Amino acid sequence: MSLVTLKEILAGTRENHYAVGAFNFSCPEDAEGIVMAGVEKNAPVILQVSINALKYNGLKATVGMVKGMAESVDIPVCLHLDHATDYDLIKECIREGFTSVMIDASKKPYEENIADTKMIVEYAKEYGCSVEAELGMLGGREENVVVEDSAAAMTNPDDVPRFVEETGIDALAVAIGTAHGFYKADPKLDFERLEKIVKLTDCPLVLHGGTGVPEADFRKCVQMGMSKINYGTAIKSVFVGAVAAVTAAEAAKEPGKQDPRNLLKPAKKAVAEHVGEKIDIYGSTGKAAR
Repeated sequence: MSLVTLKEILAGTRENHYAVGAFNFSCPEDAEGIVMAGVEKNAPVILQVSINALKYNGLKATVGMVKGMAESVDIPVCLHLDHATDYDLIKECIREGFTSVMIDASKKPYEENIADTKMIVEYAKEYGCSVEAELGMLGGREENVVVEDSAAAMTNPDDVPRFVEETGIDALAVAIGTAHGFYKADPKLDFERLEKIVKLTDCPLVLHGGTGVPEADFRKCVQMGMSKINYGTAIKSVFVGAVAAVTAAEAAKEPGKQDPRNLLKPAKKAVAEHVGEKIDIYGSTGKAAR
């Protein structure tokens, strides 16, 4: 199956009470693990790449790799650029074949956020690419995304309708109490705020900062209308832990008998199992046909 856009992969999510997981990958092996989980669960998946991961893998290599993975399976796969602030880079990703990008102008004043987001949306339309934007700011740190807790601000529901209408975005990331990275304690999600936002717009909503959110909160967000859930930090931890578990044994082998694949296969499998658990929680198991 060819790569699909974010708009396509999120269609019907709110009405059918499920969300599609947007899973951050760092290298080919964890990306393959994510796709493996989607195939096993017959679920759509969004392969999401941060700016740092994009630099590590290379833009053209990233697009070619994910495109090849998508064409080898029968589930919908979307390639999404996460939290991008460099507009030239966003446009380059769109031209090279990304099927979705996120412009993050959330640190700018409301009017500038609208103007900059609208500019990217108009550019993306020429290439059939979807666009996600953000209102409000999540605290925490995840690779190139750093927002001090004092600067974090939840989404104002009253700002949503005009923002969605004037920008023409395909998905809106909202701040309702989550944060990037690992939590020191369980996050306190503002479900009342989410309820207000859901009533004010039909635009698919996105929950960032998924690592560490309790299962019950995930399920409640999905039932209330959340369409896309970002999840990344824990995947890196699972991958590294799986590699570490077999590194010493592999390194102790005689030279010539050592094989890097013996480190990476277990890591790929561990990622697939972990992502599969989240797919079940998000309710997207068996939804590939949609």
